[in-house]
Amino acid sequence: MEQDNKLKFSLNIALVSGIFCITVALLLLLNFMQMAKNKPLESKALTSLVKRLSQEPNSDELKVEIRNFDLLARKAYFNSQWQVKTGGYLLLFGAIVFALSLRVFIGLKAKIGEPDVKDENDLTGRIMTQRWVMITGSVLIVLGLGASFASVDHLQKYDVNESLAEAKPADDQDKVEVIKVGENPQIVQPATTDSTKNGIPANATKTDTSKVAPVTAVKITIPGINAIKANVPGFRGPFGNGVYFQKNTPVEWDAVSGKNVIWKTPVPKKGYNSPVIWGNKVFLSGADNQSREVYCFDRSSGKILWKQLVDKIQGSPATPPKVTEDTGFAAPSLTTDGNRVYAMFADGDIICFDMDGNRVWARNLGLPDNHYGHASSLIMWKDKVFIQYDTNKSRKLMALNATTGETTWETVRKGKISWASPILADINGKYQVVLSTDPMVAGYDPETGKELWSVDCMSGEVGPSPASSGGMVFAVNEYAKLVGIDPSKNAKVWESDEFLAEVASPVAANGFLFVATSYGVLACYDAKSGEKYWSKEEGPGYYSSPVIADNKVYTFDTSGKMRVFDLGKEAKIIGEGNAGEKVTTTPAFVDNRMYLRTPKFLYCIGKK
Repeated sequence: MEQDNKLKFSLNIALVSGIFCITVALLLLLNFMQMAKNKPLESKALTSLVKRLSQEPNSDELKVEIRNFDLLARKAYFNSQWQVKTGGYLLLFGAIVFALSLRVFIGLKAKIGEPDVKDENDLTGRIMTQRWVMITGSVLIVLGLGASFASVDHLQKYDVNESLAEAKPADDQDKVEVIKVGENPQIVQPATTDSTKNGIPANATKTDTSKVAPVTAVKITIPGINAIKANVPGFRGPFGNGVYFQKNTPVEWDAVSGKNVIWKTPVPKKGYNSPVIWGNKVFLSGADNQSREVYCFDRSSGKILWKQLVDKIQGSPATPPKVTEDTGFAAPSLTTDGNRVYAMFADGDIICFDMDGNRVWARNLGLPDNHYGHASSLIMWKDKVFIQYDTNKSRKLMALNATTGETTWETVRKGKISWASPILADINGKYQVVLSTDPMVAGYDPETGKELWSVDCMSGEVGPSPASSGGMVFAVNEYAKLVGIDPSKNAKVWESDEFLAEVASPVAANGFLFVATSYGVLACYDAKSGEKYWSKEEGPGYYSSPVIADNKVYTFDTSGKMRVFDLGKEAKIIGEGNAGEKVTTTPAFVDNRMYLRTPKFLYCIGKK
């Protein structure tokens, strides 16, 4: 290309990219001003409808109108967020093209050489015009980028402080701090399969045991199925499925009057984890900006048997991560096998105590890159503790040796960040670890970490955990789908988009599937076909997951109201209760009693 043609080409590119940048910048500014003015999530019309509902609480038409209006408002908000984010990237790209083409143009023009200036005033005027055009365009671009930044959800842009990780040597990433020291460490290696090499799965990372202090070889008893069903080893009970194998569970209580409240005990620190129970001991954790703690309560009296501080863990960040108010620092529920109890926190610390509160081991798994806070609960199977560690920067399922805390295996996963928790699903007589995230629900071999199946069916920020019953797996997320999956066929059996949960996990048993939404609807489906049996709107919404015990479905809405439904094809309420304060955790059941954590107390509920 000749010099003159190159000059014209670069000038045209600069002009087109400049006009493009100014156009996108103006659109971003208009979008920002419209969002700032209208605020779709704070609609006056929606507020007015809600006020009308307080006057007409039995108006089904009004409830439907509010739900539809709210859905449209949310869609408008997220669509606007997507437009702003896309516009920001386009503006940045256009600005780069403009700068490069302008630089090329100026360089080429300098090489050609300018003729003698005929009129100094004309030259000065032309230079001033060019400068004002450049200044005006630059100001518009800067304002557009500023509007883009101001409009985007800052939580999505939150970057975890990496300075701590940079200051920490790489060799310390997998170190385990061991409190009890002995001669013979007990190390469990995965079984050799076709997908393994030298006993380690191809997609797993072996821990460098030379950097791990030895642990006293302690013979532990791996609990059987009956022991697991008789206790509450983790979030949502046995196998993490929300189904309890208890009888004569309570259906009426009231925290204000004390009706059927056997005892209540203040919980020292805040946390959103649910009660974990083994034998006569109830376990919770709590945390704030200053410290993290693990509690053990006497199940019969509510007395705190021991309280242990979680500190002095190698690799633990010096300052706590940023978390939102509704997640906090102690969202993950603990897990136990009856020998020891395991707890995890938002800073990536995981710790193990024996049943008497003696510290066994502790380690840091790396600061989770999570813009709300880490919330996935722990779950155990045989001699392993499983952690769903799906963050913004890396996605993986980890299996730790329960005795030593070492990484037995870890499987790197595709997908995005998730707040769901793993469950154990009985598929064709063998238990699998099942996880849900965007975009897939997948099952893994608990011995090796090998992925056994995966179905793409989820989207968005996945909060609800999956559920399993009758050889099927069920998953749901708001703005995605409710799906029934047959893992043996690696395929969806059915799907629905009528009622979708945002936080609460589904539960299934005896051919029924229940879903509780954040806008207050509990829906019942045929688990095999997806046919909807009924839906009932009660209360402001559900964050607490519905659970099934003694052929009864227990629900707690966010206001603290409990409703117990019959496990059947009709919406029949057979019991009610009231916590008197907000409830977001999930109840647990043992020996005819229900245990519930509220923001202030741990309750034991049953017939006195």
